[in-house]
Amino acid sequence: MADRNGRPSKIVCVGRNYVEHAREHGAEVPKAPLLFLKPPSALIGNGEPIILPPASSQVEHEAEIGIVIGTRIRRATPAEAEAGIRGFVCLNDVTARDLQRADGQWSRAKGFDTFCPVGPRVVAGLNWRELEVLARVNGVERQRGRASEMVFPIPDLLSYISHVMTLEPGDLVATGTPAGVGPIRAGDMVEVEIPGVGVLRNPVEAMIA
Repeated sequence: MADRNGRPSKIVCVGRNYVEHAREHGAEVPKAPLLFLKPPSALIGNGEPIILPPASSQVEHEAEIGIVIGTRIRRATPAEAEAGIRGFVCLNDVTARDLQRADGQWSRAKGFDTFCPVGPRVVAGLNWRELEVLARVNGVERQRGRASEMVFPIPDLLSYISHVMTLEPGDLVATGTPAGVGPIRAGDMVEVEIPGVGVLRNPVEAMIA
């Protein structure tokens, strides 16, 4: 359930859900969805800055199709889970890649404040099979992928998650990123676009001591 500030109770993310993204990191495609969490404190909106932490020298963008949950989903079939979708939103799963490799688990690398830009709006009634997501940095395209290319389709993902943890209204699910992730630096402008949903734009800034 979203809190009184509109933040979700949890942000559930999926790793390596596009074959080419797994390959670009030399990783195997998982046999079941690879789940991890981002803290709600990582959320920022359209136009707010991504702040680069001093602890990392390799922060990267990851453009994703985000799902906002509309009704409680618990131990659901794929069809039941799909019916629980409120709408779709642009999401950037910002990642400190060097820390991800160093730590062996992903909480720190994925969890810094400002590492989950979302926006600019939630759009309902779309056919997930037709969705496409792309990333641009300073106007140059870096990523492009389609939901139809996902290893685990969206209804199957939601069903799988719902057998692990109950998805509450307002919760956010990030469905994985296509190939082409890359570094972002202070002064950059990062865009994540889902045609039919909108364009999420966030400037990148260094942390001020």
